[in-house]
Amino acid sequence: MKWLRAESRLALGLMCVVLACMAPLAQAQQLKLVHSERSLYRQVLVYEQGGLRYLCFTKDCAIGRQSVIDLEHPEKLQFDYTHMMMSALFAVPAPKSVLIVGLGGGTLPRTLAGVLPTTHIDTVEIDPAVTRVARSYFSYVPSPNTSTFEEDGRAYVKRMIRARKTYDLVMLDAYDHEYIPEHLLTREFLQEVKSLLNPGGIVAANTFSSSKLYDSESVTYRAVFGEFYNLKSGNRVIIASNGPLPPLTTLRRNSTDFASRFAKLGFEVEDILDRYSLQPDWNAGARILTDQYSPANLLNSTR
Repeated sequence: MKWLRAESRLALGLMCVVLACMAPLAQAQQLKLVHSERSLYRQVLVYEQGGLRYLCFTKDCAIGRQSVIDLEHPEKLQFDYTHMMMSALFAVPAPKSVLIVGLGGGTLPRTLAGVLPTTHIDTVEIDPAVTRVARSYFSYVPSPNTSTFEEDGRAYVKRMIRARKTYDLVMLDAYDHEYIPEHLLTREFLQEVKSLLNPGGIVAANTFSSSKLYDSESVTYRAVFGEFYNLKSGNRVIIASNGPLPPLTTLRRNSTDFASRFAKLGFEVEDILDRYSLQPDWNAGARILTDQYSPANLLNSTR
């Protein structure tokens, strides 16, 4: 799940700009409420402002936007993190199968289906209300090669492991109104995700670029996948591999195949390639997140 530039910080020093920009909208009083419903998990709200439509989980998008679509140009990707997530195709340019954990407004599966019309895309979303809203308000129309499963992302991963299902690309983009659910942050979960990847398969994860979990998240991914690419621009996107990480020369070569297609989506491949870094910028001694230790709510609380 989708961000424009953040205008405020979460308390505890959390710079917000993630999957839903986690920052209050400017001039929130001008937002027009289009749809509201209370699901089993959250309040699901749709607002419009200035030709843009937003999916939010808090009133007036007070803690950010989960998805955004330009009503006049729905193909344009509005959140910078989606550009970075799409660049995972530089590492796996012709995936036969993709798993996306977290639907939001359906931006990633919708865009991937347009770029890779023959690729099979499975998307998992825990909240049926979010799925309904994505279809009704954000142009998410599953195609013959896309499937949507309404269940917990980790439960789905475990079920696919038992079914011996594998993927070439897994995108982790699941959020509640504050942050990634705790059970989708841990070493055990990432090991499960890794077991779903084909050899050389890629995982792309949307996270915060600055939070009190940053160090622990980083060492947890490092413990499971080894070296990974760190892309930062408001959000942080981690791109890791089930095997040797493709060198930047390979990514740059593969990116040329997507240059024109990505330009139509509203961004340039060179701008994204410039963000790829292998340089650690975290405390390597931080504690790894596990099923026994994953205090996401504590460390990212806005209270």
